Amino acid sequence: MKAKDHNRKEKALQSAAEGADDSPRADLAEVIKRHSYGLDENRPDVVAKRAKKNQRTTRANVEDLFDKGSFIEYGALTMAAQRKRRSLDDLIERTPGDGMIAGIGTINTDKYSAGKCRCMVLAYDYSVLAGTQGFFNHKKKDRMLNLAHEERLPLILFAEGGGGRPGDVDAEGIVVAGLDLRTFSLFGGLSGKAPLIGVVSGPCFAGNAALLGCCDVIIAAKNSNIGMGGPVMIEGGGLGVFRPEEIGPMDVQTQNGVVDIEVADDVEMVAAIKKYLSYFQGVTSKWEASDQKRLRKLIPENRRRAYDVRVVIRALADTDSFLELRPKFGQCMVTGFIRIEGRPFGLIANNCMHMAGAIEAEGADKAARLMQICEAHNLPILSLCDTPGFMVGPEIEKRAQVRHVCRMFVIGSHLTVPYFTVILRRGYGLGVMAMARGGFHDSFFTASWPTGEFGGMGLEGAVKAGFKKELEAIKDPAERESLYENLVAQMYERGKAINMAAHLEIDAVIDPADTRNWIMRGLSSAAARKPDKGNHAYVDPW
Repeated sequence: MKAKDHNRKEKALQSAAEGADDSPRADLAEVIKRHSYGLDENRPDVVAKRAKKNQRTTRANVEDLFDKGSFIEYGALTMAAQRKRRSLDDLIERTPGDGMIAGIGTINTDKYSAGKCRCMVLAYDYSVLAGTQGFFNHKKKDRMLNLAHEERLPLILFAEGGGGRPGDVDAEGIVVAGLDLRTFSLFGGLSGKAPLIGVVSGPCFAGNAALLGCCDVIIAAKNSNIGMGGPVMIEGGGLGVFRPEEIGPMDVQTQNGVVDIEVADDVEMVAAIKKYLSYFQGVTSKWEASDQKRLRKLIPENRRRAYDVRVVIRALADTDSFLELRPKFGQCMVTGFIRIEGRPFGLIANNCMHMAGAIEAEGADKAARLMQICEAHNLPILSLCDTPGFMVGPEIEKRAQVRHVCRMFVIGSHLTVPYFTVILRRGYGLGVMAMARGGFHDSFFTASWPTGEFGGMGLEGAVKAGFKKELEAIKDPAERESLYENLVAQMYERGKAINMAAHLEIDAVIDPADTRNWIMRGLSSAAARKPDKGNHAYVDPW
């Protein structure tokens, strides 16, 4: 009887539950309501204000970034630590999440396996107290950063905001200066563990900029301003009064190398995040490439004529796979990422349209940092060479040329990822050795196109220096010029790619149309990482 009574009671409860309405009970209703304050549909004034500036809300950017339905948010119910000065209702309504959206989800799962697509986001919300860093905001970041360390998750930082927040009065008595928090050491410690992507749309100053500057790459919209101090800090230091728009605008930060990728707006910004991240998520199964016979005609027959190496890169790489970094900085060098048969590579290339491709301090820094990113995240590197060597002269030495260019030797010599060198045209002196990871026999292979020409220094200069006495001994200018041209021709003949290969100073001279095959065969033959060496522990912020 007891069993029958129990079953009867269970059925009665089930019937009552089924007949009830769908309205949540009080405790669940409270949770749902509290979450609603941070949703865009309940903040039309914020959405409209952002739209006037051609910006989306932070939540809209986060929703666009992650695969639909994959994002879980941490710490959504927190608010600013200002209960002593504002009502609880006001804080709940006006400071959702304490100005930060944080969580984990997947990105690009339509192209890659889910295991490589889990990513973390820390997104400052400028509509909440100008995206400043408050007491609970920091506590949330530290919680997330510890998770990122444990799980080695790629991290995307939306960095718009004004830095530290002085108005969190609830922390008084607990915090004096707050300089013992671990946010910045935890964030910096992630470098090298997983890709760090910093993005900005709008102003980014002080503490926000300090986190941004630790990232592997910085993607910024044209409306961005980035500075280690904002207007308040500058004025407080007695350095003058400035509008936010006057501090670190994009025409400054793209040319000085702070910003890696400039985009038009928030939509392009999120698209750029996805594309950059994709190079660290694996191999694409679908790819296209142009007719490789095009490569045979892209290097001019006249060796003195310049050409656009970006055209060569795009022709060589999978269609639409080239993503360039820092295009307005260090213009003697082109760096970025490409795919070949769906496989991602880091790329460095000399730009002969700037100073004939001679390597300057800034371009060397740019190449060295690309090497570090690839080493940290295990990407093979392709080097396309056409350089007369390192830039020389009294003026270049004022830019610390000696130290900057030698970074390529030190960092290159410590690489453990596969490294492939292809000489497009000129390969002269120490500069091309640095492009080849230290020397032609330090790359997994060093191959040249038939247009390759080589020498310990520029051949015209070598003749002038090496045959100075002989040339000066000839009084007749025409005869002297004839001897000079003859000697230069001999040097060019001796330095031809075929002769270099015949003397085993390079590994091969190849048909340009066969370059992709060489690279892929090299990749299948080279160890993914040399087993006796560890990778570089972090990515240099510069």
